[in-house]
Amino acid sequence: MATVRQFQVTFDCAEPERVARFWCEVLGYVVPPPPEGFASWEDVDRAQPPEHQGSRFACVDPTGVGPRLFFQRVPEGKVVKNRVHLDVRVGTGMVGEERLAALEAECARLIPLGATRFQLLLADEENESCLVMQDVEGNEFCLD
Repeated sequence: MATVRQFQVTFDCAEPERVARFWCEVLGYVVPPPPEGFASWEDVDRAQPPEHQGSRFACVDPTGVGPRLFFQRVPEGKVVKNRVHLDVRVGTGMVGEERLAALEAECARLIPLGATRFQLLLADEENESCLVMQDVEGNEFCLD
C-alpha cells in the first residue's frame, strides 16, 4: 500500500512573484524565509544568473497543513483552460442563499487583488453553487 507524501502545486506563469503574492492573499499563505546565508529573497535572486532571476517564487501555508505552492516562469502564455485548478473552499457546509452570499463576498474581496469573475454555476441536483474565477494571469479557480 502506498503512503501519502507531501506534495506541492506548481503553476507555470509569466511573473512568478506577482502570481505567488496573489495566492498568498487569497489563501492566507506566506512567503517562506530565504535560505540560510541570504537576508532576503531579493538577495537569493541576485545570486542567480541573469536569465534565471525572477524565474521562481513560492508560498506556504503558515500552519503547515496545506501544500506548498510553487510558481515558475515559462516562455509561453496560457492558451487553453487549466487541466488542474484550485477550489477555494469558502462555502463549505452552506447551501442556497447563504452559500451564494459567501461566494459573492469572497469574490468581492478578490477582485481588487486582481482576480476576475468568470462564471457563476448555480446548484443543481448533484452540486452546490460555485463561482469560477481567474487569477492575475488568467488561471481558473473556483470559489466553492
